[in-house]
Amino acid sequence: MVHIMSDAAASATTDSPWAVPTSLSPSRVESFLSCPLAFRFSSIEKLPDLPSVATTRGSLVHRALELLFLEPAPDRTPAALDRSIEAALTEYRSHPDFTLLALDDAQSATFDAECRQLASNYLTMEDPTTVRDIGLELRLEAPVGDLTLRGIIDRLELDDHGELIVTDYKTGRAPGPNWERKSLSGLNFYAFLCESIFGKRPAAIRLMYLKSGETITATPSAQSTKFLTTRTNAVYKAVASACERDDFRPRQSALCNYCSYQRWCPEFGGDPSLAAVEAPLVLGQAVPA
Repeated sequence: MVHIMSDAAASATTDSPWAVPTSLSPSRVESFLSCPLAFRFSSIEKLPDLPSVATTRGSLVHRALELLFLEPAPDRTPAALDRSIEAALTEYRSHPDFTLLALDDAQSATFDAECRQLASNYLTMEDPTTVRDIGLELRLEAPVGDLTLRGIIDRLELDDHGELIVTDYKTGRAPGPNWERKSLSGLNFYAFLCESIFGKRPAAIRLMYLKSGETITATPSAQSTKFLTTRTNAVYKAVASACERDDFRPRQSALCNYCSYQRWCPEFGGDPSLAAVEAPLVLGQAVPA
């Protein structure tokens, strides 16, 4: 068994300003690496976070594809996908992730058209009637030392030889060559979870970029699993240290333009100590009941 950070959790004291989280997911790992302060707001203080058009569009298209794959394989036709996307659009009409976007009629029409196009693009990438899926939106977690690794796999399937394949849908842009490894790190996370839970390493992990129709495929190895656990170990130690020292430093990047917490960031003249009181009032409606 791989032990991740059992010593760091033990070193946290009751006097620590923040409790060290007991679980990490791929998105949380990347959140901390991108901006420790934003990580504190979202994952430690658990402040609400406003939805964006991009995140809501992605969630809706994922839901449409999930509905498609709930159909028996022979029934996964273009007409079935049309029904699935319309059902997902109807579901989201009353969902806070959509209503809080406050789109006008023209913007809503554009949003709907983009969702339909992304779903339509999927059919140019593979034939869903041939997919042997064994898990959809599959929630996995594995205890590793004092830490629990968690993740949600969009689709787990079997290939022609009965080997596991992990597939993740992406509705944003495909990364350039220099960013492919980072994009695949989350799927290596899922490969590690599959190996821990099912006792079998996936034969392939795939990113399907619905916007461009590109698919990036990688074969996880013992080396990639070791890299994943080593990287997660390092991140968890850094998180524990930040909690103990109350040292969550902001890190400016292009992501700041989309951050819900910018007004409390010292890089923009804000006071982080006010976020706990003010964010629920300003952003509170972002949390679904």
